[in-house]
Amino acid sequence: MTHRSNWREDFIRRQLSRAVGALSIAGIVSIMAGQQPGSRLPQADATPASQIFAVNCAACHGLDGSGTQRAPNIVSGVSVGKLSSADILRIVSDGVPGTGMPSFRSLGEERLKAIVGYLRDLAGKNNAALPPGSAAHGKAIFFGKGSCAACHMIAGSGGFIAPDLTTYAQSHSPERIKAAITDPTTRDSSTTMVTVTTADSREYRGIVRNEDNFSLQLQTMDGSFHFFNKSALKRIGRETASFMPSDYGSKLNAAELNDLVSYLLSLADSHPARVKDDDEE
Repeated sequence: MTHRSNWREDFIRRQLSRAVGALSIAGIVSIMAGQQPGSRLPQADATPASQIFAVNCAACHGLDGSGTQRAPNIVSGVSVGKLSSADILRIVSDGVPGTGMPSFRSLGEERLKAIVGYLRDLAGKNNAALPPGSAAHGKAIFFGKGSCAACHMIAGSGGFIAPDLTTYAQSHSPERIKAAITDPTTRDSSTTMVTVTTADSREYRGIVRNEDNFSLQLQTMDGSFHFFNKSALKRIGRETASFMPSDYGSKLNAAELNDLVSYLLSLADSHPARVKDDDEE
């Protein structure tokens, strides 16, 4: 029994010695760090910058920062490239008065700087992918060889059947823009044509602007609007293929595609989008 008791006492004594030693080391580290012994050392925020951005910014600006309908692209373009890290930090911290961009000062300086650094990383990846094209040549293609203006509008000029592309590049990367031009399957939406035949066999071909179970409003290629009661129609023919041509990959060479993408990117800088307020949704 005595031998066993001595063994227990030795074991407890060794554990106490180790604990005291550990506390002594912690105290020395605390003193070297300018803290009082026993106080906690400050812990660095280990949350990844990508996660901070995803939680606080992605809902409006997108996970890749390329923008959404709520807010513009914040990682590419000339106007963004002109901002210093200090400028971006101030915008994220203070917000933009009069817009839907709030202040994120409550995140703290460390997390704000993490967001700025993450945006710089995204911008570097994005800028590396910018096409080596000419915006001036791209404009000529848009309104000329490409016939894009026959359907799409740019800053009030062009067609009205297809979506307005003035600010399209604010929410689309160069790769996505080029893919949308050449590959119909990557487009945000497909504009399909509809042909309606009336009771007296007249035909109207255009885009459906409004439709319910009983009526249909059609805009024809000349811009006119026509309202029909479905019960009075002989037929409604819906085309399955996208209205936008699918042969731009062969119609335009690589340099011309780069020029066209560069033109759309240049518009994003010259026509900045205003951040929407929540009550505008």
